[in-house]
Amino acid sequence: MLRIIDRYLLSELAMSFFASALLLLLVTLGGVVADLVGKIARGRVPADLMLALIGLRIVDALTILLPLAVFLAVLLAYGRLYRDSEMAVFAASGLNITGLLRPLLLLALPTMIVLAAISFWLAPASVRMSQTLQQEASRSLIVAGLEPGHFVDMPNRNGVIYVSNMSPDGTHFDHFFVVSEQKNKDGNAEISITTAANGEMYHEADGIGRYLRLNNGFRVEGVLGQDNFRLLRYERNDPKLPDSDADGDQDSMKRSAPTSVLLASSDPVQRAELHWRLAAPIEALVLMLLALPLSRTSPREPRFAKLLVGLLTYFIYYTGLTLSRSWIAQGKLPAAFGCWWVHIPTLALALWLLWRSQQMPKPRAPTRVAVATP
Repeated sequence: MLRIIDRYLLSELAMSFFASALLLLLVTLGGVVADLVGKIARGRVPADLMLALIGLRIVDALTILLPLAVFLAVLLAYGRLYRDSEMAVFAASGLNITGLLRPLLLLALPTMIVLAAISFWLAPASVRMSQTLQQEASRSLIVAGLEPGHFVDMPNRNGVIYVSNMSPDGTHFDHFFVVSEQKNKDGNAEISITTAANGEMYHEADGIGRYLRLNNGFRVEGVLGQDNFRLLRYERNDPKLPDSDADGDQDSMKRSAPTSVLLASSDPVQRAELHWRLAAPIEALVLMLLALPLSRTSPREPRFAKLLVGLLTYFIYYTGLTLSRSWIAQGKLPAAFGCWWVHIPTLALALWLLWRSQQMPKPRAPTRVAVATP
């Protein structure tokens, strides 16, 4: 059974945790939406996949957001109790550091379990699903927003594309027409027109390179205002399309690998990814213990003084984890070290700060006052 004080502290921590997590999610959501809107405008991602990709990216970002949310929750909740002198009342009632740790563990342990499930299973699965959706969409001209019978602006806004008919899957089309305009090295406007009676979109054998097979058409190039246009008639033309964002992304490939594959691999990149996934739940516990002594403030201190110190500490800790991941992948750090060389010193610092916060200040020696005799 939880004590009244445990329920009170746990409720304060839970409210701060959900508020911090919600704020971090909104910030992350804004960045994700801005990135996807840019890719949709460039024709790299179909608009129909926007909501699905937002959800999948948010799941992948939870491994970074939740440890930080726990850290901020302890700083804000316990910091308010210190400023309002409630902690002084608890201490006078006999509540020691162990009593403060119980509600923290009740919040941290479920968070660690959820983080482990996300880091080892849900996040890689979401990255794999995101790659699958984008790869399937990249096999269709619908990703560029083409509509049969309509003139459509090119993603970079420097031309127009038209097709009269298109297959339902967006791979075959009839009566293709594209006109583009760009500046040449002399600063003059150069126009290019390409037509085709029909064509299709296909991939190379490796599944990465994307090409258009244009049949029975011509290509006209020249500078506007001049009469030296070049005309090329062809029976078949295979221009290469830009690679989709899901193609060849090494970071996405290692993040999408199942954990079972990482456990059986000796590749430094995959070993680094395994340690990175293990770091997420451990990071939540270490940050929780570190936030407890950092939240201790006096009523006269500025409201967010310790919060700035805490964020700086988190930045140093997270930077160390990022460097560890990079060094293991590059072979500069043995995989056996993992991220433990960052976790253990930070945990030792947190325990030392907890021990120091419980020490009574040493009494000052009485000062002697010289009294002048008449």
